[in-house]
Amino acid sequence: MKSAASEATSLDSSGRSGAGRSFRPQSRRLSVPRADAVLYPLATLVVIAVVWEVGAVAADSLLIPTFTETVTALGALIFNPRLWEALAISNQALIVGFTIALFVGIPLGLALGRYRGLAAVANPYLTILLTVPMAGMIPLLVMSVGIGFEARVLMVFLFTVIVVIVNARAGVREVDPALIEMARSFGSGELQLWRQILLPASVPAVMVGVRLGLSHAVTGMVIVELLLVAAGIGHLILEYQAFLQPGSLYATVVVVVLEALVLISAANRLAQRAAPWLEPATR
Repeated sequence: MKSAASEATSLDSSGRSGAGRSFRPQSRRLSVPRADAVLYPLATLVVIAVVWEVGAVAADSLLIPTFTETVTALGALIFNPRLWEALAISNQALIVGFTIALFVGIPLGLALGRYRGLAAVANPYLTILLTVPMAGMIPLLVMSVGIGFEARVLMVFLFTVIVVIVNARAGVREVDPALIEMARSFGSGELQLWRQILLPASVPAVMVGVRLGLSHAVTGMVIVELLLVAAGIGHLILEYQAFLQPGSLYATVVVVVLEALVLISAANRLAQRAAPWLEPATR
């Protein structure tokens, strides 16, 4: 009887917190999308479509297709094998350049945020990369690596890496110094500081850099193909422009925009997994 009573007492103390409150397992809430998350973008799309259609009809120009003409061209373009071949060519440089930018930019940004001496050396070069238009680097690319695949990868890398570095650096610098001092007072070493404080605290800023870097990477991919190497999506855009096919031209641009949105959405999903403590509005 004593044993049963002690077990009941132990269960009561572990299963209850105060009088009248019992332990209840936390149930995971299903994330149901809100109505405004669907209705607002849909309403915006409808407004854009109406304004586009009316404006194109009023302009009556061969160079400005209507919304319906663009949608029709987009439907035909999706079933055109040339589109998928162009996307495959362009995305090769996008994937390689973006991946290298992440492997270089994230560790470098974290190190610059932590070590002031290293930051003092690198900050002038970061300022130059932030202020110089990346399109102006194309002649230097031609002189250094030619106009092949390496130039396209390097251009995507340059468009992406600076954004990744700056956001990773900001993530480390925004850590509360009191947390670091407290960890130091309890005997934490540098490795423990990184594992327990610095890296978890910098994840949100790093993921912001990844998302911004994706948009910059897509921009660099298209710019280098338009101005340097007529390949992939850039080649399609130039071809439709040369043969005065505005519907197909606009449809190709829409494809690029849709790809960017899909990539950013995937980055948002990754951010939710990497930093689940963030509110949805801040992601």
